[in-house]
Amino acid sequence: MVDLNADLGEIPGDLALMEVVTSANVACGGHAGDERTMAEAAAEAAARGVVIGAHPSYRDREGFGRIERGEEPSKVADEVAAQVKRLRRFAEVRYVKMHGALYHRANTDEEMAAALLARLPVHHLLAQEGALTRLARQAGFSVTLEGFCDRAYRPDGNLVPRGEPGAVLSEPAAVLAQAIRLSSSFGSLCLHGDTPGALELARRVRAGLEEAGIGLSPFA
Repeated sequence: MVDLNADLGEIPGDLALMEVVTSANVACGGHAGDERTMAEAAAEAAARGVVIGAHPSYRDREGFGRIERGEEPSKVADEVAAQVKRLRRFAEVRYVKMHGALYHRANTDEEMAAALLARLPVHHLLAQEGALTRLARQAGFSVTLEGFCDRAYRPDGNLVPRGEPGAVLSEPAAVLAQAIRLSSSFGSLCLHGDTPGALELARRVRAGLEEAGIGLSPFA
């Protein structure tokens, strides 16, 4: 069994992926999202039996949360906590997955990781292995590791930065092959809702996983 998650509530139309995924990481006002999109995501998830997680980020709509801002950890942690609490007004939030540049900073910056953990109102994280997951386990959080179906990996296991050629995978056969390969090592597999053709790609991945005998179920 494996979970299939997507970052949603970020661009118009991406909630259609709710028909495919088992968990939805819902943008909650930092890089994208507002009260309307959060309410719509909550309603769609409830109708389809999809588990909701918060997808907070730097407050950076212009850069879509993908630019490292170097902000002071306690300030960022307060903002992230506020974003998660905002989403909880509309849905039961089972877990938290950081977005973009903050996701990567929390993996390597222990001060940032510790500040985030001290302020988070939800104690289940979806993340890559790193500083955040290590400190989270020590603090008693539940941790689920995720792999990326549609992102290229370096030999050391880190993601190829988005600015480099080939960082985003879009060819369906390649994405499915990576999903099947990663399914034995991770509790959740991520597809990005802002990838061109994301819905059809997600359908292909889900069908391919099921054909390979890999069941799908929410991790949280």
